[in-house]
Amino acid sequence: MNKPVSNNIPISVSLKSTLDVEHIRQRDSGTKSRLLFISLMAVILAIAVNLIAKFLLILIHFITNLSFFGKLSIADVSPASNSLGLYVILIPAIGGIAVGLMAFFGSKAIRGHGIPEAMEQILTNQSKIKPTVTYLKPVSSAISIGTGGPFGAEGPIIATGGALGSTFGQILKISHHERKILLAAGATAGMSAIFNSPVAAIFLAIELLLFEFSPRSIIPVTLACITGAAGHRFFFGEAPVFEMSGITITGSGNVALLIYSGMGVIIGLLSVGITKLVYLVEDTFEKLPIHWMWWPMIGGIAVGIVGFLEPRTLGVGYNNITDVLSGNLPFQVVVSLGALKFVSWAISLGSGTSGGTLAPLLTIGGAAGLVLGSVILDIFPGSGISVPLAAMVGMAATFTGASRAFITSIIFALETTGQYHAFLPLLATCTASYLVSFFAMENTIMTEKIARRGVKAPDSYHPDMLEKISVEQVMDEGGTILSSDNNVEEVIEWLENEPENKRNYFVVANNNGEYMGIVSSSRLYSRANIPGTRVENLIKQKPASIEKNNSLKSAIEVMATENVDVLPVISDDAKQIVGILSYQNILSGYKLNIEEHQSHNPEISLRRKGLKLVVHGQKITRFFIPGKK
Repeated sequence: MNKPVSNNIPISVSLKSTLDVEHIRQRDSGTKSRLLFISLMAVILAIAVNLIAKFLLILIHFITNLSFFGKLSIADVSPASNSLGLYVILIPAIGGIAVGLMAFFGSKAIRGHGIPEAMEQILTNQSKIKPTVTYLKPVSSAISIGTGGPFGAEGPIIATGGALGSTFGQILKISHHERKILLAAGATAGMSAIFNSPVAAIFLAIELLLFEFSPRSIIPVTLACITGAAGHRFFFGEAPVFEMSGITITGSGNVALLIYSGMGVIIGLLSVGITKLVYLVEDTFEKLPIHWMWWPMIGGIAVGIVGFLEPRTLGVGYNNITDVLSGNLPFQVVVSLGALKFVSWAISLGSGTSGGTLAPLLTIGGAAGLVLGSVILDIFPGSGISVPLAAMVGMAATFTGASRAFITSIIFALETTGQYHAFLPLLATCTASYLVSFFAMENTIMTEKIARRGVKAPDSYHPDMLEKISVEQVMDEGGTILSSDNNVEEVIEWLENEPENKRNYFVVANNNGEYMGIVSSSRLYSRANIPGTRVENLIKQKPASIEKNNSLKSAIEVMATENVDVLPVISDDAKQIVGILSYQNILSGYKLNIEEHQSHNPEISLRRKGLKLVVHGQKITRFFIPGKK
């Protein structure tokens, strides 16, 4: 009997074989064409979001004029200048009733501030948001804000843009991942359209929605954010949203940076407290013995009472942020505005009305930063800090601590104020706030709600480890190759005398060394085989293989597509089999990654009697004895 097996690797491979390497190249080419298509869809989506943003602001202005002044107008007015007296308490309550009815009869998804709900759909529901949210969210939010709700317009438009992107993705013939990209593109286009902050919006997508950084996601999102910024400039002008008129921030000294870092610690603690209190209020509403449909009305009554005491807490309040940053408000007004804005916002948001978090957090944080800066300057007049800059870093650090959107917060503050010399103080303060939040709070204001539902949001993003490891790094360089000419009985008889060759799979080649395919051990030992069956009749019709320089991710995709748990590895020029890759090898790749992150063994270690140097696993020991050369 001819020897039916060979252990000689490398072995020649016919170029006529069907190689999945070419499939990978075609897939990569297809991926690029898909990227162009999704990018085009993202731009179209952003144009639509710009129009929705403009419509939303017009609707808010219309409802504000009608509710507080009894006028049919779309002029931009603040409800703070109303003259309703005690009757002002009724206006937010009526708005709360309307929102509750819309949520009950329309969609419960319009409740809340939008980003946690979008995160949940991304993580659990393949980025599918009900299409009704696309029109119910802006209308309900316009009613809530227009009747005095203490929210900004950015939350609803972010939620609406995300819902519209998801709806696009459910209509178009695209993958779940591409739908996630469109959802993120719509949401961040909305943020960019409101604040003219395209870079911050890109990082918002990375830190809170995509949890990845790759060309296939960043390019469409970036194009959407640029389009959103262009829309803002077209509809609202090019000036910064929170323009600090007459104030120019210059560089800060080392002492000032140290003080700003200390402020970051305090504001980080404040952010943790804000987050916990917001959810404490929400938990309190959950215990009320009445249907949730009526909770927004109760929240509206609280908003009205606070609005009667401090009218500046009513409505969008972007002008409040500008006034705080520019130092246009008396100290006592800033203190009351920050405290009462928090009370109004926490109760309203906890009641489940339709609103957002960003503008209230910015108001509260800016007020806290201004108060801290003023107190520090009174105690240390030569510290070199600036009160407007203290308000600015307080605004950003509060958002950082509450959301842990670290880079987003810093870039957002720079883009919306135009004070780019504030980068170092912002970096110092936001870093300190982030550290406090990370150690003091398990979940953030964005993730607490979905965490309670058992949904774990990623807290970091990093490259796919399988992309970093090549097939060559983990493959087996030895293996058993069956001859296609032998029959099953001959192979089984030979294998019985070769216990080391008892494997779950075998690569098959013909007498000319041409790669034929793969045969599983279960197929080889099957009782259904007819006596005399040749090995070549047991192989798969479509041979699958991988190149040694391909990544493990590509290998897994081929394995999944071809439904095999082993692949022959071929050389770059597709002329030789150089190894075998199995799922055990891929698990060893995971082990390499775990060891890379968890191994704590030093590369250089000092001992009492000398120096022990370990270089790439090789020990070079030299002992230095005092008094001897």
